[in-house]
Amino acid sequence: MKTSRYSDSQIISILKQAEAGTPVPELCREHGMSSACFYRWRAKYGGMDASLMSRMKELEAENARLKKMYADVQLQNDVIKEAMAKKLVKPSRRREMARTAVCKGRLSIRAACSAFSISETCYRYKPKLSDENAEIADWLVGITDRQRNWGFKLCFLYLRNVKGYGWNHKRVYRVYRELELNLRIKPRKRLYREKPEPLSVPEAINDVWSMDFMHDQLSDGRSFRAFNVIDDYNREALGIEIDFSLPATRVIRALDQIIEWRGAPLALRCDNGPEYVGHQLAEWASKRGIALQFIQPGKPQQNAYVERFNRTVRYDWLNQYIFETIAEVQEAATAWLWTYNHERPNMALGGITPKQKLAMGMPMAA
Repeated sequence: MKTSRYSDSQIISILKQAEAGTPVPELCREHGMSSACFYRWRAKYGGMDASLMSRMKELEAENARLKKMYADVQLQNDVIKEAMAKKLVKPSRRREMARTAVCKGRLSIRAACSAFSISETCYRYKPKLSDENAEIADWLVGITDRQRNWGFKLCFLYLRNVKGYGWNHKRVYRVYRELELNLRIKPRKRLYREKPEPLSVPEAINDVWSMDFMHDQLSDGRSFRAFNVIDDYNREALGIEIDFSLPATRVIRALDQIIEWRGAPLALRCDNGPEYVGHQLAEWASKRGIALQFIQPGKPQQNAYVERFNRTVRYDWLNQYIFETIAEVQEAATAWLWTYNHERPNMALGGITPKQKLAMGMPMAA
């Protein structure tokens, strides 16, 4: 506000001289002012003394300040109403809206920060661009393209434990969400039942092997079987035998081939299928000193290690392809077996692969 060169007392004195009878033109020449200025003073301050005039100026200044405050608050409210249509949860989003308001000249930086509840430090923060985020994104896209059933945790454990990257899980998850790679989890109704007795945990490799059969079809509708064998200690897949028919003789042959490079187990856990309960497998196991542990009929949870492995086989491999010949299935099984043992993190092992568990140097069973 422009300050007058005449003080309050001077103005009151000039007005009193005019009231005493001094002509206005003479007063204007004496004090160096225009007649318009004199009449404006008389209309505004006529009949006042110096104290009333000072008080009125204070009230005018206070009124102007309140008007400015009201205008600022109203402007902030208008800006916030425009932004209410968008969800302002993240500080980065609020910072973006504050910068937009400042760039348009509607609010100052301080007013914008106050309106959107952020600090000026947050407003001025400039994120450090990192090429590593692009590398993380490339890895995640590649992994999810190859392994469509892998969620975030498996992807992160693969990068951390298999590939050896030290990225924080929050950073990887942030990139994972930005790429919209989240898998929809279908809720399942939980069945309440008595807590089953936990399986015994092997203390060394070749303590107990688990084996089971799976079924699937070729593209022409012909059914084939898969014979799966795993080591319960490190969940390592020891073999997947594929054929249209797998009688007891084929089961024994597949086990002999595994024993040649792995060594014999102390026990074999299996269900009560005809291939297992026959005399052929019993005689073979007796000659090699291997105990056969049969689960109770209708209790597949007693063979939980291989049942969980079967689920991984089904969703990570079998359901992803349509095969035309048995040779294609066996070739794909061999390739997937290597991936499962060397690259797929296993939750039951603490997020490491079966081969990493084996490399920890646990002694072989006698």
